[in-house]
Amino acid sequence: MSEAVTLITGGAGFVGSNLAHRLLDAGRRVRILDNLCRPGVEQNLQWLRQNHGERLEVMVADIRDAEAVDDAMSGVTQVFHFAAQVAVTTSLAQPREDFAVNAQGTVNVLESARSQRQPPALLLTSTNKVYGALDDIPLTLEGQRYLPADLALRSQGIAESRPLDFHSPYGCSKGSADQYAIDYARSYGLTTCVFRMSCIYGPRQFGTEDQGWVAHFLLRALRGESITIYGDGRQVRDVLFVDDLVDAFLAAEQHAPKLSGRAFNIGGGPGSSISLLDLLDRIEQLHGTRPRTVLDGWRTGDQRYYVSDTRAFETATGWRRTVDPQAGIERLYSWLAEREQSSRPRRKVAATTA
Repeated sequence: MSEAVTLITGGAGFVGSNLAHRLLDAGRRVRILDNLCRPGVEQNLQWLRQNHGERLEVMVADIRDAEAVDDAMSGVTQVFHFAAQVAVTTSLAQPREDFAVNAQGTVNVLESARSQRQPPALLLTSTNKVYGALDDIPLTLEGQRYLPADLALRSQGIAESRPLDFHSPYGCSKGSADQYAIDYARSYGLTTCVFRMSCIYGPRQFGTEDQGWVAHFLLRALRGESITIYGDGRQVRDVLFVDDLVDAFLAAEQHAPKLSGRAFNIGGGPGSSISLLDLLDRIEQLHGTRPRTVLDGWRTGDQRYYVSDTRAFETATGWRRTVDPQAGIERLYSWLAEREQSSRPRRKVAATTA
């Protein structure tokens, strides 16, 4: 009997490579399906190969290629479906491309899983953007943060009972993928689970202005570059360190049958919420100087406040966040600083003669 394989689509990315490393460290076989389109992911693959060798299998292909997805699904017992177009801005500029990757690509993965003799369990990473801009929630401004006027909402965060409101092409495509995954459990009996994720951060993240804002801010500071703030910087998010997210993935896999057909909000929760201005303060503490900032207008679908209510997943699995944002941001800063230092060309020293 052949050894079980775990498939991670988008597995060369930030989240995927961290999960792959954890699984491979535990002695499991991992297959990554990734088109390697995101800058920096080749470094993640190199790191995984150096650490794990032949236990890692890599297929360079796109989830829009149904035949390639079928090949990748062969012999798989668990699927973590992370491959996606991840930027609201890109979706606004290229909505057809966004739909093809996030919606059609997800259907390809689901159909391939369904066609297997023993269909694998599947976990899909969705987004808090499925709830829209949340502009019906009354907010108050306290210090440098927007907070809900409703004290219960402030203490608990946004729950899964919140009505869906797909905003932006990205919200629509990821929301479609989210709902397809849930319905495949209902209509076809697949074992599926959805994580509607908030802001994830940690090592192996190559953040950009459009996605991965914690790492993006830190990288700009390390490079002495200015940071563009869209809005006023008082918008609040709950951040979750990637190690805690990987723990959540493994908890979901362990409890897959009873979680099937459900979506969960996954983030750091109210105790791990920060505003953009809060992060700038933390960077100043770590870096010694405050990054230069430039203000610009609010972007489509921007949420002034989003914090996950994670109680449903905690109750179902026993999972809890363990990494405090202060410590987690410092760990990411140190990882990025070391990487930036090692990537700088060394200065040549002129030869001298006696």
